[in-house]
Amino acid sequence: MTLDVAGRTALVTGASQGIGQAISARLAQAGMRVWMVARRPAPLDQAVRAIPGDVRAYAADLQSSAARDGLVEAIRSDDQGLHLLVNNAGIIHLGRTEDASEDDFSEQLQANVVAPYALTRSLLPLLEGSGGQIVFINSSAGKTSNPGAGQFSATQHAMRAFADSLRAEVNQRGIRVTVVHPGRTATPRQAEIHSFEGRSYRPERLMQPSDVADVVLCAVTLPRSAEVTEIALRPMLKT
Repeated sequence: MTLDVAGRTALVTGASQGIGQAISARLAQAGMRVWMVARRPAPLDQAVRAIPGDVRAYAADLQSSAARDGLVEAIRSDDQGLHLLVNNAGIIHLGRTEDASEDDFSEQLQANVVAPYALTRSLLPLLEGSGGQIVFINSSAGKTSNPGAGQFSATQHAMRAFADSLRAEVNQRGIRVTVVHPGRTATPRQAEIHSFEGRSYRPERLMQPSDVADVVLCAVTLPRSAEVTEIALRPMLKT
């Protein structure tokens, strides 16, 4: 038996493309009401129109505390509550240590660590009241570190540490916390990484965003007697 999530409400950040869009589509297919959040309104509206079901767009730059406050207030004002938060939004800057700037590092820390931390903290009361769940879409860089991605990897390790601490704090309050570490997935970000590495981009050899979405749905529909704490995924075809 799986947990029935139909009619429950999910919020997915970074939802206008790639993994975030795929997760939103899969949750909507399972009958959830989905708030899709992203920074750019036009791609977000296009993504929402492509997904059947109870789906709505909310454009916000989550690096802004005012934008986060507006989103939280919109969720609180909605009479359907919140049952699932998927922290997927983030950015990446690539460069070896001698070339990467401190500004790039600060921007990644703000987008990949501070923003999801602050949003999660603000939404905890709603999630606690609903027996909610939190999913962090991390990266394989949150488990290992590769040349040219030290700054990004540091933010992913920090996000993993926050999620682990949070889990220990909120499990007894009825909230489950899952961290997903996708390997190379066919997304616009991965195309950028391949270009930086000077490699040919062959998306058909990589995981697909729908693969990650399937795993997320499996984790959040697990019966409440168990919790998936961490999932690592890799492409079947190794390079």
